[in-house]
Amino acid sequence: METLTQLLNSISSFVWGPVILALLLGTGAYLMAGLLFMPIRQLPAAFVLLWRGRKSNDLDNGEISPFSALMTSLAATIGTGNIAGVATAIFLGGPGAIFWMWLTALVGMATKYAEAVLAVKYRELDDNGAYVGGPMYYIKNGLGKNWQWLAFLFSFFGAIAAFGIGNTIQANSVADALNSTLNIPAWQSGLVMMVIVAAVLLGGIKRIAQVASKLVPFMGIAYVAGAGIIIIQRLDSVPTALQLIVNDAFTGTAAAGGFAGAGIMAAIRFGVARGVFSNEAGLGTAPIAHAAAKTNDPVRQGKIAMLGTFIDTIIVCTMTALVIILTGSWTSGETGASLSAYAFRMGLPGYGEYVVSFGLAVFALTTLLGWSYYGERCAAYILGVGVIPWYRVAWVLAIPVGAMTDLNFLWLLADVLNGLMAIPNLIALLLLSPVVFKLSRRKT
Repeated sequence: METLTQLLNSISSFVWGPVILALLLGTGAYLMAGLLFMPIRQLPAAFVLLWRGRKSNDLDNGEISPFSALMTSLAATIGTGNIAGVATAIFLGGPGAIFWMWLTALVGMATKYAEAVLAVKYRELDDNGAYVGGPMYYIKNGLGKNWQWLAFLFSFFGAIAAFGIGNTIQANSVADALNSTLNIPAWQSGLVMMVIVAAVLLGGIKRIAQVASKLVPFMGIAYVAGAGIIIIQRLDSVPTALQLIVNDAFTGTAAAGGFAGAGIMAAIRFGVARGVFSNEAGLGTAPIAHAAAKTNDPVRQGKIAMLGTFIDTIIVCTMTALVIILTGSWTSGETGASLSAYAFRMGLPGYGEYVVSFGLAVFALTTLLGWSYYGERCAAYILGVGVIPWYRVAWVLAIPVGAMTDLNFLWLLADVLNGLMAIPNLIALLLLSPVVFKLSRRKT
């Protein structure tokens, strides 16, 4: 295990080194500039579209409503990245890592927009008559036969990466939080999650979307409300906390209490990595869900899709970070979900840790559902729709295994797989950017 960990550390250092970080941020910045900052300018209008998209037009092609597509996407993104991921970023990179999470999210709005536009434009019907799409399809249908190898690479990495970021990490974080709060053994948490996920997966994307459309708004409001109470109680310290985040992003963070200190590169590396883990902009996963939306307008769905990055990172992750910093918990030496639970316990004595534990449980449950769809679509692209039942069985069985596995190793593996998955998608986005710009100019 130690040898494997060292190997993964070496791969992770390359995957999340300057080249890939520049590719992630550079692609987002290029798309934002090419769109003339439309994702930021039309943010209010996108929220209006989201509200109107709660009901789909029966004349539109697709499987689920535009609203349900976003909720399915958010179900996969709002999870441990917002609770454990933010805490891990601060633990490894200091408060300055949050600044780089923000930057990743802002340019990531353009990336997510482009992904969804291409996903709807180049989607197709599978052998079961369902609309499917995502990076593998916009590579196949947009770039042509010479780029089929790139579509294969994305699908291969995606089918495997799903078991890291979308399955074992989620199960492990829930088990860790429930064990530290309620002393529930990890194996029991794993079995309960396994049964619930198995029951929902029997209904496919429509059942997943139905569950996500109900749980995501509820859990998001409940968690933000808990964090909001803590922040309001310390409102006078918020400017100082924000100043700490910005300053440390460019100077590094000195050791303090249980915090070992971190340099500027650590802040950038872990801020961008955890930012991508949180909102998944650039990974190519969200467009798999948006491709199933009942819409014939790629640009409209793109605007709805970009809200996922804004809600996930700019709102939810920022509130988690402020709670951790305002309560002084970031110097406690804790990390992951335990750090977030400790911060909420400090901010809301008596019940704060339960907000995190139960919030994380619901967050992670919906993430397990959303990512199961991403993974099975990647597997089906390579092996055909016949693999889907077998993939679901493997998915369900992996949950209790993840709940009882070492957390640090799982985070490392997820980081590596995320990076490998992002590369084919980012290449495709750059090559197909003229299509995105052309479609967007017609609508704006």
